[in-house]
Amino acid sequence: MGRGRVELKRIENKINRQVTFSKRRNGLLKKAYELSVLCDAEVALIIFSSRGKVYEFGSAGITKTLERYQRCCFTPQDNSIERETQSWYQEVTKLKAKYESLQRTQRHLLGEDLGPLSVKELQNLEKQLEGALALARQRKTQIMFEQMEDLRKKECHLGELNKQLKYKLEAEGQSLAIQDLWNSDAADGNSNFAIHPSQSNPLDCDPGPVLQIGYHHFVQAEGSSVPRSMAIETNFMQGWIL
Repeated sequence: MGRGRVELKRIENKINRQVTFSKRRNGLLKKAYELSVLCDAEVALIIFSSRGKVYEFGSAGITKTLERYQRCCFTPQDNSIERETQSWYQEVTKLKAKYESLQRTQRHLLGEDLGPLSVKELQNLEKQLEGALALARQRKTQIMFEQMEDLRKKECHLGELNKQLKYKLEAEGQSLAIQDLWNSDAADGNSNFAIHPSQSNPLDCDPGPVLQIGYHHFVQAEGSSVPRSMAIETNFMQGWIL
């Protein structure tokens, strides 16, 4: 006769409960060991009895298994750090590949390492160089025109300044000439109308020789034998000469 189905509920009898605990505990520890050996699994088992006694089994050690369990379940930040590290590693790998490609392209543009290139790649490289050369020439021409325009503006500005300075100098020269003319005229007038220091009165000056023009009454001296007409003519001439 087979054994019947056991109802899963708390065993009220203390002795029966202790016996059942011992049997099933041993069977559970045996199953854990078999699982770790047969399936190469890391198994950790911890059992506490109703009296507080502990029973444990760990295929790799209880402490090591618990630390691994904490890293996997209770520290999600570590997982995020690991994922972030992997993302950065992938990004660095992409950047490194792009850097190497740019270096290779630069060497090709400089005419280096052209051996492995095919005809089509060389044609593309030639087109790139021609386009770059055309852009460089266009930019150079634009810069030259801009510099010429700036120089032309500076030339016009300096010409205006030169004209202003010229007008200013001419105006100052004319004013100085007029001032000198006035000063010279004033000096000449003062010299013409100056009074000698030794003369206290202008009316007391010596008149000097006087030219007499016209007839002068002549009085003939007594006993003179000169005719009257000749005396008059002589007197006239003498008066003219005097």
